[in-house]
Amino acid sequence: MTQSAIKQSLEKIGLVNLERIYWNTPTPALYERVVRRREGHLSHMGPLVVRTGYYTGRAAKDKFIVEESSSQGKVWWGEINQCFPEDCFDALCKRVFSYLETQQVFVQDCFAGADPAYEVPVRVVTQDAWHALFARTMLIRPVDIGREIGVDEPQFTVVHVPHFHAIPSKQHTNSEAFVILHLGKRLALIGGTSYAGEIKKMIFTWMNYILPQQDILSMHASANVGKDGDCAVFFGLSGTGKTTLSADPERRLIGDDEHGWSDEGIFNIEGGCYAKVIQLSAEKEPEIYDMTRKFGTIMENVRFDIDSRRVDLDDDCLTENTRAAYPIPNLPNAIYPGVAGHPKNIVMLTADAFGVLPPVARLTPEQAKYYFLLGYTAKVAGTETGITEPEAVFSPCFGAPFMPMHPGVYARLLGEKIAKHHVNCWLINTGWSGGPYGVGERMDITDTRAMLNAVLSGQLDDVSYREHSIFRLQMPETCPGVDARVLDPVCAWGDARAYEKKACELAGLFHKAFDDIAGDIEPELAAAGPA
Repeated sequence: MTQSAIKQSLEKIGLVNLERIYWNTPTPALYERVVRRREGHLSHMGPLVVRTGYYTGRAAKDKFIVEESSSQGKVWWGEINQCFPEDCFDALCKRVFSYLETQQVFVQDCFAGADPAYEVPVRVVTQDAWHALFARTMLIRPVDIGREIGVDEPQFTVVHVPHFHAIPSKQHTNSEAFVILHLGKRLALIGGTSYAGEIKKMIFTWMNYILPQQDILSMHASANVGKDGDCAVFFGLSGTGKTTLSADPERRLIGDDEHGWSDEGIFNIEGGCYAKVIQLSAEKEPEIYDMTRKFGTIMENVRFDIDSRRVDLDDDCLTENTRAAYPIPNLPNAIYPGVAGHPKNIVMLTADAFGVLPPVARLTPEQAKYYFLLGYTAKVAGTETGITEPEAVFSPCFGAPFMPMHPGVYARLLGEKIAKHHVNCWLINTGWSGGPYGVGERMDITDTRAMLNAVLSGQLDDVSYREHSIFRLQMPETCPGVDARVLDPVCAWGDARAYEKKACELAGLFHKAFDDIAGDIEPELAAAGPA
């Protein structure tokens, strides 16, 4: 690829008069440029350590979708999918492109979607070498799979200008940061924030728009596969354990965050992992811990000693949302590109801040659809700007911030695929037990892993169950390796009346959350929820 060819390609979207374009620069060369440009530091055993400044999480209130003709009637408008005027987007584009004139940019052309039948060529244009490395890490690199990607127009482009700050009164934004998607132009603008997660989630948002229109369920979920080819999918928001629980040394990892489910099976949308690493330990999370000590890993907002170059994974003075991005092939048991068959089990993870949901429960297909629609969990401190401690939240499809269409679209596809492939469905609470946040304790990951292993191995298929009196969930009375008292949330509380009061409070929130999205949902599905 010549500078002239890539230059002409970028000029087609309005990026002109650039000083230099670094196109598909390989990882070692990007490392050198990160250090040379003083964007980050090389730490002990090889990871890069970078800081994202003011924004250490997603700028959720600054994300918009442009109102335009091609997507009319498809977008689920509201507080999450905020409307942005098309003329204002065009004006901001012009301002951003003018700002980039005479500057150097880094361009990475990769794929989103590991299944060649559904792959999407994606281009990321950014100001920083380390953000280019992040894009290269998190997407599927053609060179790794023996493919070449042409200079022709990509199917989706992200223009990333973290050092450009919007003026809200002039650019129609809510703050100096902006994350804006134009579905018709297949173009996204991200600016005013250096938090790299915005790049990957913008691409995911685009995939959540195009895949369901091909009858492919796009999922905010991790996935792995056992020795016998039994695939498992784990739904959940950030902080619920998707990455941790799917990184199982006894199973092969397909991916940790974003997947599609087609008629052929599961495929990873990404080529990397983006794990939370606060208080990470080699004992409890060995697979991820090893990645914090490898070349090719990018560590965001992790404290480290400038002299010894050693990181401190327990230090949260910058944020609790410390992150490590690493290529999935670096994991010894990963499948790359991540493609597998249909799942045998679906596990919905929730970090229950009320502390009332059982640690593990079996779901009927209707309950699976109901809990998927509501996506109850807790926002974990630091995941979004302004969140300083966990709070109860309902995020439809376990990923509402990234779902441009109505939750009913994704729920319909989920229900059809569960029925067609006879999938077992489960709910696992990785949140609090014995009381709400601040009173109870977080579920011990050792118990959670034991319950998950029992689910995936079929050990819970034939045990006795009893129904939760309020949430009508089927709770196992025994589970190998877990104290029976842990399985009963009432026993964990000790005060049955206090427990019932809090459980009824949460049930009321469930009813309200369902009513908020019930416009395009079959009314009878409400019966799958709490009494």
